Amino acid sequence: MLFDSSLRKELGRSFGATLVVLVTIVVTVMLIRTLGQASVGRVNPSEVMLVMGYTVLGHLPTILTLSLFVAITATLTRMYASSEMVVWFSCGQSLMSFLRPVLRFAAPVLLAIAVLAIFVWPWSNHQIRELRDRFQGRNDIERVAPGRFIESSGGQRVFFIDKDTADAQSGNNIFIASNERGKETVTTAASGHLATLKGERYLVLEKGNRMETETATGQTRVSEFAEYGNRINSAPQGPTDNNSPTMKPTLVLLTQPDGANLAELSWRLGLTLAAVNCVLIAVAATRVNPRVGRSGGLVFSLFAFATYYNLLSVGQSWIANGRIGLVPFLILLHGGIFALTMAWLMARSGDWFSRLRPRRRAANGGAA
Repeated sequence: MLFDSSLRKELGRSFGATLVVLVTIVVTVMLIRTLGQASVGRVNPSEVMLVMGYTVLGHLPTILTLSLFVAITATLTRMYASSEMVVWFSCGQSLMSFLRPVLRFAAPVLLAIAVLAIFVWPWSNHQIRELRDRFQGRNDIERVAPGRFIESSGGQRVFFIDKDTADAQSGNNIFIASNERGKETVTTAASGHLATLKGERYLVLEKGNRMETETATGQTRVSEFAEYGNRINSAPQGPTDNNSPTMKPTLVLLTQPDGANLAELSWRLGLTLAAVNCVLIAVAATRVNPRVGRSGGLVFSLFAFATYYNLLSVGQSWIANGRIGLVPFLILLHGGIFALTMAWLMARSGDWFSRLRPRRRAANGGAA
Protein backbone atom coordinates (compact mmCIF):
# COMPACT_ATOMS: atom_id res chain seq x y z
CA MET A 1 0.00 0.00 0.00
CA LEU A 2 1.03 3.57 -0.68
CA PHE A 3 0.29 4.49 2.93
CA ASP A 4 2.63 1.84 4.38
CA SER A 5 5.46 2.24 1.88
CA SER A 6 5.61 6.05 2.01
CA LEU A 7 5.55 6.12 5.80
CA ARG A 8 8.24 3.46 6.18
CA LYS A 9 10.53 5.13 3.63
CA GLU A 10 10.37 8.43 5.47
CA LEU A 11 10.92 6.69 8.79
CA GLY A 12 13.97 4.96 7.33
CA ARG A 13 15.55 8.22 6.19
CA SER A 14 14.89 9.94 9.50
CA PHE A 15 16.11 6.96 11.54
CA GLY A 16 19.35 6.68 9.55
CA ALA A 17 20.18 10.36 9.94
CA THR A 18 19.38 10.36 13.65
CA LEU A 19 21.41 7.20 14.26
CA VAL A 20 24.48 8.65 12.53
CA VAL A 21 24.30 11.84 14.61
CA LEU A 22 23.84 10.01 17.92
CA VAL A 23 26.56 7.46 17.21
CA THR A 24 28.98 10.27 16.31
CA ILE A 25 28.21 12.07 19.57
CA VAL A 26 28.55 8.92 21.69
CA VAL A 27 31.78 7.86 19.97
CA THR A 28 33.28 11.31 20.58
CA VAL A 29 32.32 11.29 24.27
CA MET A 30 33.55 7.73 24.78
CA LEU A 31 36.81 8.49 23.01
CA ILE A 32 37.51 11.41 25.30
CA ARG A 33 36.63 9.33 28.37
CA THR A 34 38.77 6.38 27.25
CA LEU A 35 41.73 8.65 26.51
CA GLY A 36 41.39 10.06 30.01
CA GLN A 37 41.49 6.55 31.46
CA ALA A 38 44.56 5.73 29.36
CA SER A 39 46.32 8.87 30.56
CA VAL A 40 46.07 7.75 34.20
CA GLY A 41 47.15 4.19 33.47
CA ARG A 42 43.81 2.36 33.69
CA VAL A 43 43.71 1.38 30.02
CA ASN A 44 46.49 0.35 27.67
CA PRO A 45 47.08 3.27 25.27
CA SER A 46 47.44 0.85 22.36
CA GLU A 47 43.96 -0.59 23.13
CA VAL A 48 42.04 2.68 23.36
CA MET A 49 40.06 2.10 20.15
CA LEU A 50 39.24 -1.47 21.18
CA VAL A 51 37.95 -0.41 24.60
CA MET A 52 35.97 2.42 23.04
CA GLY A 53 34.43 0.02 20.50
CA TYR A 54 33.29 -2.39 23.21
CA THR A 55 31.87 0.51 25.23
CA VAL A 56 29.88 1.90 22.31
CA LEU A 57 28.65 -1.61 21.48
CA GLY A 58 27.32 -1.98 25.01
CA HIS A 59 25.43 1.33 24.74
CA LEU A 60 23.89 0.55 21.35
CA PRO A 61 20.48 -0.50 22.80
CA THR A 62 20.01 2.96 24.28
CA ILE A 63 21.26 4.66 21.11
CA LEU A 64 18.95 2.63 18.88
CA THR A 65 15.94 3.25 21.12
CA LEU A 66 16.50 7.00 21.20
CA SER A 67 17.10 7.08 17.43
CA LEU A 68 13.85 5.20 16.82
CA PHE A 69 11.93 7.44 19.20
CA VAL A 70 13.25 10.65 17.66
CA ALA A 71 12.75 9.38 14.09
CA ILE A 72 9.08 8.52 14.64
CA THR A 73 8.44 11.78 16.47
CA ALA A 74 10.15 13.89 13.80
CA THR A 75 8.37 12.11 10.93
CA LEU A 76 4.87 12.41 12.40
CA THR A 77 5.53 16.00 13.46
CA ARG A 78 6.43 16.92 9.88
CA MET A 79 3.34 15.15 8.57
CA TYR A 80 1.15 17.11 10.97
CA ALA A 81 2.83 20.41 10.10
CA SER A 82 2.48 19.86 6.33
CA SER A 83 -1.17 18.72 6.69
CA GLU A 84 -0.42 15.23 5.41
CA MET A 85 -2.11 13.77 8.46
CA VAL A 86 -5.31 15.57 7.52
CA VAL A 87 -5.19 13.95 4.09
CA TRP A 88 -4.70 10.48 5.54
CA PHE A 89 -7.46 11.02 8.09
CA SER A 90 -9.78 12.17 5.30
CA CYS A 91 -9.02 8.93 3.44
CA GLY A 92 -10.34 6.89 6.35
CA GLN A 93 -7.06 6.26 8.16
CA SER A 94 -7.06 6.74 11.93
CA LEU A 95 -4.14 7.22 14.26
CA MET A 96 -4.36 3.53 15.15
CA SER A 97 -3.72 2.75 11.47
CA PHE A 98 -0.21 4.20 11.84
CA LEU A 99 0.76 1.50 14.32
CA ARG A 100 1.04 -1.25 11.71
CA PRO A 101 3.59 0.42 9.37
CA VAL A 102 5.49 1.91 12.29
CA LEU A 103 5.78 -1.45 14.06
CA ARG A 104 6.74 -3.19 10.80
CA PHE A 105 9.54 -0.68 10.36
CA ALA A 106 10.61 -0.87 14.02
CA ALA A 107 10.50 -4.69 14.31
CA PRO A 108 14.10 -5.35 13.10
CA VAL A 109 15.40 -2.54 15.30
CA LEU A 110 13.51 -3.87 18.32
CA LEU A 111 14.91 -7.35 17.68
CA ALA A 112 18.44 -5.91 17.49
CA ILE A 113 17.87 -4.02 20.75
CA ALA A 114 16.74 -7.23 22.48
CA VAL A 115 19.79 -9.18 21.29
CA LEU A 116 22.18 -6.38 22.24
CA ALA A 117 20.66 -5.88 25.70
CA ILE A 118 20.36 -9.57 26.63
CA PHE A 119 23.49 -11.06 25.08
CA VAL A 120 25.95 -8.38 23.82
CA TRP A 121 25.79 -6.06 26.86
CA PRO A 122 27.33 -8.57 29.36
CA TRP A 123 29.82 -9.81 26.74
CA SER A 124 31.11 -6.29 26.00
CA ASN A 125 31.45 -5.53 29.73
CA HIS A 126 33.41 -8.75 30.20
CA GLN A 127 35.74 -7.92 27.31
CA ILE A 128 36.44 -4.44 28.67
CA ARG A 129 37.18 -5.88 32.11
CA GLU A 130 39.58 -8.44 30.65
CA LEU A 131 41.49 -5.74 28.76
CA ARG A 132 41.82 -3.65 31.90
CA ASP A 133 42.84 -6.61 34.06
CA ARG A 134 45.43 -7.69 31.55
CA PHE A 135 46.94 -4.21 31.48
CA GLN A 136 46.78 -3.77 35.26
CA GLY A 137 48.40 -7.20 35.70
CA ARG A 138 51.59 -6.13 33.97
CA ASN A 139 54.47 -5.10 36.20
CA ASP A 140 55.14 -1.43 36.77
CA ILE A 141 58.05 -1.09 34.35
CA GLU A 142 56.18 -2.67 31.45
CA ARG A 143 53.29 -0.26 32.01
CA VAL A 144 55.48 2.86 31.94
CA ALA A 145 55.11 4.88 28.74
CA PRO A 146 57.59 7.61 27.80
CA GLY A 147 56.58 11.19 28.49
CA ARG A 148 53.58 10.42 30.76
CA PHE A 149 52.86 9.96 34.44
CA ILE A 150 51.65 6.39 35.01
CA GLU A 151 50.15 5.04 38.23
CA SER A 152 51.29 1.60 39.34
CA SER A 153 48.90 -1.35 39.47
CA GLY A 154 48.69 -1.13 43.25
CA GLY A 155 48.08 2.60 43.20
CA GLN A 156 51.06 3.29 45.49
CA ARG A 157 53.54 4.58 42.94
CA VAL A 158 53.63 7.12 40.14
CA PHE A 159 56.27 6.80 37.40
CA PHE A 160 57.59 9.16 34.78
CA ILE A 161 60.35 8.40 32.30
CA ASP A 162 61.73 10.38 29.40
CA LYS A 163 62.74 7.43 27.28
CA ASP A 164 64.84 8.83 24.47
CA THR A 165 67.12 5.81 24.10
CA ALA A 166 66.86 3.07 21.49
CA ASP A 167 67.31 0.37 24.12
CA ALA A 168 64.02 -0.86 25.60
CA GLN A 169 65.79 -1.72 28.88
CA SER A 170 66.95 1.81 29.75
CA GLY A 171 65.73 5.39 29.96
CA ASN A 172 66.63 8.91 31.04
CA ASN A 173 65.14 11.56 33.38
CA ILE A 174 63.29 9.17 35.71
CA PHE A 175 60.83 10.27 38.38
CA ILE A 176 59.23 7.94 40.96
CA ALA A 177 56.80 9.01 43.71
CA SER A 178 55.59 6.38 46.18
CA ASN A 179 53.55 6.15 49.38
CA GLU A 180 54.41 2.95 51.23
CA ARG A 181 54.78 1.93 54.88
CA GLY A 182 53.93 5.37 56.23
CA LYS A 183 56.53 7.12 54.09
CA GLU A 184 56.19 9.42 51.09
CA THR A 185 59.21 9.02 48.86
CA VAL A 186 60.23 11.02 45.80
CA THR A 187 63.11 9.66 43.75
CA THR A 188 64.68 11.30 40.71
CA ALA A 189 67.52 10.02 38.56
CA ALA A 190 69.35 11.10 35.45
CA SER A 191 69.17 7.61 33.95
CA GLY A 192 68.25 4.04 34.74
CA HIS A 193 68.22 0.55 33.35
CA LEU A 194 66.83 -2.92 34.08
CA ALA A 195 69.12 -5.57 35.52
CA THR A 196 68.74 -9.15 36.77
CA LEU A 197 70.49 -10.06 40.02
CA LYS A 198 70.14 -13.50 41.62
CA GLY A 199 67.10 -14.31 39.53
CA GLU A 200 65.22 -11.12 40.44
CA ARG A 201 64.68 -8.03 38.33
CA TYR A 202 65.90 -4.63 39.52
CA LEU A 203 65.51 -1.11 38.29
CA VAL A 204 68.96 0.44 38.72
CA LEU A 205 68.89 4.25 38.95
CA GLU A 206 72.02 6.31 38.39
CA LYS A 207 72.99 9.83 39.50
CA GLY A 208 69.91 10.86 41.41
CA ASN A 209 68.34 12.11 44.63
CA ARG A 210 65.90 10.57 47.08
CA MET A 211 63.66 12.40 49.57
CA GLU A 212 61.77 10.48 52.26
CA THR A 213 59.07 12.09 54.43
CA GLU A 214 57.51 10.42 57.46
CA THR A 215 53.74 10.77 57.13
CA ALA A 216 53.11 10.81 60.88
CA THR A 217 55.92 13.09 62.07
CA GLY A 218 56.71 15.07 58.95
CA GLN A 219 60.45 14.43 59.27
CA THR A 220 62.27 14.59 55.96
CA ARG A 221 65.51 12.95 54.87
CA VAL A 222 67.26 13.83 51.62
CA SER A 223 69.97 11.64 50.15
CA GLU A 224 72.02 11.65 46.99
CA PHE A 225 73.17 8.47 45.26
CA ALA A 226 75.37 7.46 42.40
CA GLU A 227 73.55 4.17 41.94
CA TYR A 228 70.35 2.89 43.54
CA GLY A 229 68.58 -0.43 42.94
CA ASN A 230 64.84 -0.94 43.29
CA ARG A 231 63.50 -4.50 43.15
CA ILE A 232 60.63 -5.08 40.74
CA ASN A 233 57.92 -7.62 41.32
CA SER A 234 58.05 -9.50 38.03
CA ALA A 235 55.20 -11.86 38.85
CA PRO A 236 52.17 -10.62 36.96
CA GLN A 237 48.97 -10.23 38.85
CA GLY A 238 46.00 -12.36 37.93
CA PRO A 239 42.75 -10.93 36.73
CA THR A 240 40.66 -9.14 39.28
CA ASP A 241 37.95 -11.30 40.80
CA ASN A 242 34.95 -9.17 39.91
CA ASN A 243 31.59 -10.82 40.39
CA SER A 244 29.67 -7.88 38.96
CA PRO A 245 26.21 -8.78 37.58
CA THR A 246 26.83 -6.57 34.54
CA MET A 247 29.30 -9.17 33.22
CA LYS A 248 27.19 -12.26 33.91
CA PRO A 249 25.28 -13.91 31.06
CA THR A 250 21.52 -13.59 31.22
CA LEU A 251 21.12 -17.33 31.81
CA VAL A 252 23.29 -17.07 34.93
CA LEU A 253 21.13 -14.22 36.21
CA LEU A 254 18.06 -16.40 35.80
CA THR A 255 19.61 -19.39 37.58
CA GLN A 256 20.97 -17.26 40.47
CA PRO A 257 18.06 -14.94 41.31
CA ASP A 258 19.50 -12.84 44.12
CA GLY A 259 18.88 -9.13 44.53
CA ALA A 260 21.81 -7.86 42.46
CA ASN A 261 21.23 -10.33 39.63
CA LEU A 262 17.50 -9.59 39.45
CA ALA A 263 18.25 -5.86 39.38
CA GLU A 264 20.58 -6.34 36.42
CA LEU A 265 18.00 -8.58 34.74
CA SER A 266 15.37 -5.87 35.14
CA TRP A 267 17.68 -3.46 33.33
CA ARG A 268 18.26 -5.79 30.39
CA LEU A 269 14.61 -6.72 30.00
CA GLY A 270 13.65 -3.10 30.60
CA LEU A 271 15.73 -1.91 27.66
CA THR A 272 13.70 -4.09 25.30
CA LEU A 273 10.32 -3.30 26.84
CA ALA A 274 11.14 0.40 26.98
CA ALA A 275 11.97 0.38 23.26
CA VAL A 276 8.53 -1.07 22.44
CA ASN A 277 6.76 1.45 24.67
CA CYS A 278 8.76 4.33 23.20
CA VAL A 279 7.45 3.43 19.74
CA LEU A 280 3.87 3.51 21.02
CA ILE A 281 4.44 6.75 22.95
CA ALA A 282 5.86 8.43 19.84
CA VAL A 283 2.72 7.57 17.84
CA ALA A 284 0.27 8.48 20.60
CA ALA A 285 1.85 11.71 21.83
CA THR A 286 3.07 13.36 18.62
CA ARG A 287 1.07 16.37 17.48
CA VAL A 288 1.81 19.93 16.38
CA ASN A 289 1.04 22.93 18.53
CA PRO A 290 1.24 26.16 16.46
CA ARG A 291 2.32 28.09 19.55
CA VAL A 292 5.27 25.78 20.21
CA GLY A 293 6.42 24.86 16.70
CA ARG A 294 8.00 21.68 15.44
CA SER A 295 10.66 21.65 18.14
CA GLY A 296 8.05 20.89 20.78
CA GLY A 297 7.79 17.26 19.68
CA LEU A 298 11.55 16.77 19.85
CA VAL A 299 11.75 18.35 23.31
CA PHE A 300 8.94 16.13 24.51
CA SER A 301 10.58 12.97 23.13
CA LEU A 302 13.89 13.75 24.84
CA PHE A 303 12.15 14.53 28.12
CA ALA A 304 10.00 11.38 27.97
CA PHE A 305 13.02 9.23 27.07
CA ALA A 306 15.12 10.61 29.94
CA THR A 307 12.25 10.16 32.41
CA TYR A 308 11.62 6.58 31.31
CA TYR A 309 15.26 5.58 31.66
CA ASN A 310 15.54 7.27 35.04
CA LEU A 311 12.61 5.14 36.18
CA LEU A 312 14.50 2.07 34.96
CA SER A 313 17.49 3.05 37.10
CA VAL A 314 15.29 3.73 40.13
CA GLY A 315 13.57 0.37 39.73
CA GLN A 316 16.93 -1.37 39.41
CA SER A 317 18.01 0.17 42.71
CA TRP A 318 14.75 -0.83 44.41
CA ILE A 319 15.04 -4.43 43.24
CA ALA A 320 18.65 -4.64 44.45
CA ASN A 321 17.57 -3.36 47.88
CA GLY A 322 14.63 -5.76 48.06
CA ARG A 323 11.96 -3.04 48.07
CA ILE A 324 10.11 -4.57 45.11
CA GLY A 325 10.23 -7.80 43.12
CA LEU A 326 11.25 -8.18 39.49
CA VAL A 327 7.87 -9.24 38.10
CA PRO A 328 5.82 -6.60 40.00
CA PHE A 329 8.22 -3.90 38.85
CA LEU A 330 8.01 -4.96 35.20
CA ILE A 331 4.22 -5.06 35.38
CA LEU A 332 3.87 -1.73 37.18
CA LEU A 333 6.33 0.26 35.07
CA HIS A 334 6.27 -1.23 31.58
CA GLY A 335 2.78 -2.70 31.76
CA GLY A 336 1.38 0.50 33.22
CA ILE A 337 3.01 2.69 30.57
CA PHE A 338 1.80 0.31 27.84
CA ALA A 339 -1.80 0.45 29.12
CA LEU A 340 -1.81 4.23 29.49
CA THR A 341 -0.26 4.71 26.05
CA MET A 342 -2.78 2.43 24.33
CA ALA A 343 -5.65 4.19 26.12
CA TRP A 344 -4.25 7.55 25.00
CA LEU A 345 -3.85 6.28 21.44
CA MET A 346 -7.40 4.92 21.29
CA ALA A 347 -8.80 8.15 22.74
CA ARG A 348 -6.99 10.22 20.10
CA SER A 349 -8.11 7.86 17.35
CA GLY A 350 -11.75 8.34 18.32
CA ASP A 351 -12.44 4.63 18.64
CA TRP A 352 -13.95 4.99 22.07
CA PHE A 353 -16.24 7.80 21.01
CA SER A 354 -17.42 5.97 17.90
CA ARG A 355 -18.29 2.96 20.04
CA LEU A 356 -20.06 5.00 22.68
CA ARG A 357 -22.16 7.13 20.33
CA PRO A 358 -24.36 4.31 18.98
CA ARG A 359 -25.10 3.22 22.53
CA ARG A 360 -26.06 6.74 23.50
CA ARG A 361 -28.30 7.06 20.42
CA ALA A 362 -29.93 3.72 21.19
CA ALA A 363 -30.52 4.81 24.75
CA ASN A 364 -32.01 8.12 23.61
CA GLY A 365 -34.24 6.32 21.07
CA GLY A 366 -35.49 3.89 23.69
CA ALA A 367 -36.28 6.74 26.02
CA ALA A 368 -38.20 8.53 23.32
